[in-house]
Amino acid sequence: MHFLFFRNNAGIMFCPYDLSEDGFEIQFATNHIGHFHLTNLLLEKIKQTAKSTGIEGRIVNLSSVAHIHTYSGGIKFENINDERSYCDKRSYGQSKLANILHATELSRRLQAEGANVTVNSVHPGLIMTNLFKHSGFLMKILKFSTGILWKNVPQGAATTCYVALHPSLKCVTGKYFVDCNEFKPSAYARDEILAKRLWDFSNKIINAAEIDVKVS
Repeated sequence: MHFLFFRNNAGIMFCPYDLSEDGFEIQFATNHIGHFHLTNLLLEKIKQTAKSTGIEGRIVNLSSVAHIHTYSGGIKFENINDERSYCDKRSYGQSKLANILHATELSRRLQAEGANVTVNSVHPGLIMTNLFKHSGFLMKILKFSTGILWKNVPQGAATTCYVALHPSLKCVTGKYFVDCNEFKPSAYARDEILAKRLWDFSNKIINAAEIDVKVS
């Protein structure tokens, strides 16, 4: 059995406050908006290919258990770029929450269209990679005290590969997976209204950025 899959994987974590070139908080911009925009750019091609070949398309968003540790309300829509209220840990959690909300809302929309494409999100686990470059000392302490829980890179890729390729997940969509098992995410991550609001908010950001590029 074959699947056509696309993975939103790139990210940054626990960064000092900064803004992207488009003027948005850097973790939210990199971990969510970049993936949201790239997915939108490729989505019609994925849907058309899935339809013409009969091969199920699969989109996988890499989230994190850190989505639980976010700001009050889940997403700071009204002051997403506020430096005074910025917390590097909560901002990372906010971006990882956005990954799940993006997956569930896109899944809902594709199901409504009858598209042969599924969208799920995963927590890959605790993996020591360059993602920790802004908090190396903290991560060394955590790894020393919780070493048995940490994974190497191949182990960390297992859940992503499972969700992207396993035949048993055919037509399974809008779910969150941990250690190759479906897992119940936070209440914010299950909030359909929040997911729809994030979708509209993200589109507004993308549209505004495109207008700025055309004007300049």
